[in-house]
Amino acid sequence: MPTALSPITPILKLPVCVLGVRWAESAIEEILFLPPGTPLQATQHALGDLFHREIAHYLAQPEYVMTLPLLKRGTAFQNRVWAEISATPAGRTCTYGDIAQRLDSAPRAVGQACGANPFPVVVPCHRVVGKQSLGGFAKQTTDWLIQTKQWLLAHEAGN
Repeated sequence: MPTALSPITPILKLPVCVLGVRWAESAIEEILFLPPGTPLQATQHALGDLFHREIAHYLAQPEYVMTLPLLKRGTAFQNRVWAEISATPAGRTCTYGDIAQRLDSAPRAVGQACGANPFPVVVPCHRVVGKQSLGGFAKQTTDWLIQTKQWLLAHEAGN
């Protein structure tokens, strides 16, 4: 029987969304983009405080590499994709096809792994774009989630 996830705690407001986090006793389970206007909640957990500090460092310095205890998740393939994504420096992008070629896979499979990423921003799937377009983000291709991807890329580019 699968264990229930902890509640989502909306922790930090960005210009285009709110970042929420779920945590277990000693690791972050999931990071979520929540709609703009989601009310923030005070965190009373050391991981929530650590998450807030790490994101604040990233917001001040986009090249800052966050070090957070993340709960091991995903398939072997997803973890390979997420490792490739994590190697892409702030301010740069790569395409789904670039990653697929490095992993001897298909761009669509890479896109699905990006959509399944439980740790956006920390595992920067926003840096993966389509060959001729921005691509999707968090399994969406429109609305505030795409605006979030655009904002993250602009933030990292210094705009």
